Amino acid sequence: MRHNELANLDREALIDLILALQAEVEALRLKLEKNQRPPTNSGNSSQPPSKDRKGNLPQRRRHRHGPPLGHEKHERELVADPDHIVELKAEVCEHCRTDLRQQVHKLIEVNQITELPQANAEVIEVRQYAAACPECGQEQVAQPPAGLEMNRTFGARLESTVVYYRQEQHMSYARTLATLRNLHGLEISQGGLDRIMQRAGRQALRRIGAIQTKIQQSRVVYSDETGSRVDGQNWWQWVFGSSRAVLHVIRFNRSQDVIRDVMAGHQAEVWVSDCLSAQLKAPARERQICMAHQLRNLQALIDHYPKYSWPLEMQEMFRSAIHLRHQRDQLSPLQFQAQVRSLERRCNQLLKRSLRRPDAAKLLRRYQKYRNSLFVFLQRTDVEPTNNFSERNLRPSVIHRKVIGCFRSGWGARTYAALASVIDTTMLKGRSSFDAIQNLFGVPALPLPVEV
Repeated sequence: MRHNELANLDREALIDLILALQAEVEALRLKLEKNQRPPTNSGNSSQPPSKDRKGNLPQRRRHRHGPPLGHEKHERELVADPDHIVELKAEVCEHCRTDLRQQVHKLIEVNQITELPQANAEVIEVRQYAAACPECGQEQVAQPPAGLEMNRTFGARLESTVVYYRQEQHMSYARTLATLRNLHGLEISQGGLDRIMQRAGRQALRRIGAIQTKIQQSRVVYSDETGSRVDGQNWWQWVFGSSRAVLHVIRFNRSQDVIRDVMAGHQAEVWVSDCLSAQLKAPARERQICMAHQLRNLQALIDHYPKYSWPLEMQEMFRSAIHLRHQRDQLSPLQFQAQVRSLERRCNQLLKRSLRRPDAAKLLRRYQKYRNSLFVFLQRTDVEPTNNFSERNLRPSVIHRKVIGCFRSGWGARTYAALASVIDTTMLKGRSSFDAIQNLFGVPALPLPVEV
């Protein structure tokens, strides 16, 4: 707009023009500020480390390989009761050919070699006979022992191995078939693998009710969610964990309905999660927001405003609180409570600050709103400061999604979630994932029962 055009405008028009220009300048300023922000990474956001941009490592000077100087040498310990013993005794003197078999030999060295036996599959033929009773004429049919049922095609250990490869090692059907052929000498069709997975899914789904009941009755519940792909659609995989059980649920939505269906009217004492709105509405008397997420959010502010003191002070306070939680057993109750009160006062002072930067003010409002959810882990010994328990339980599912791609049907997704729930719950008791899977299929066919 030229000078004469501005001169012809009245006072109100000039005011409107200036306000419009101010709004445009502010919008451009925010856009420029956004573009000048440092890139997100796993240290200042929820981005996984695998997506971080990694630069070249600096060239290091050549150094000697092997353990550092002064490092104590460690060797594999000998087994007290080896499975096989090979006695090496010279029979003939290599110098003069004298017979040494009757001479006394002294032991000079012992070496143990650990080896895997050839793990080829074995075929067991079960022949069922019937006989007529000579007294009453009734036909009697011999019943097979557990593991040798007449409706079985594959043994429990073989079925468990297939599910272990698919579920825990994230192997595709093609790789599973190749592994069974190369390691176990077994030829099986993809349809056979699919029937084994369906059988495992049906057995796992029958146990979900008991696992869900344990979650509903738990005092402290940890929950998180991650993306999932089902039949070409974006779904969500939820996890609900406690000291008693782990429940995985794959649903098409990320709303509070999922939590409501899982808890079914029950209420936890403490709910540990991130700040997703659905999680913050979970039925619980108290809630603990994940400190790891807050540290990352504050780090994003620090990366953007390196000289800004408030996020630095908040981050230092949260880290001090976590450190205090880990030191609890080393302090007397009076010392611990005194440090807790000091942290609480420090937090209250930081939350009274007046912040002008919009992203900092947003975090400030969050902490003011959920002030009572910051340090529950300092009041209760059964509450962790972070939601790492949930994230650890979701990590195998994220790997599975990246390797396999997506589930072809809703039933396949529910089967995977049910198997993950059974396996993770069993592992809380100190048992292996393979034991959890084998327990679904019953008694292995080998070794054969004594009565056979």
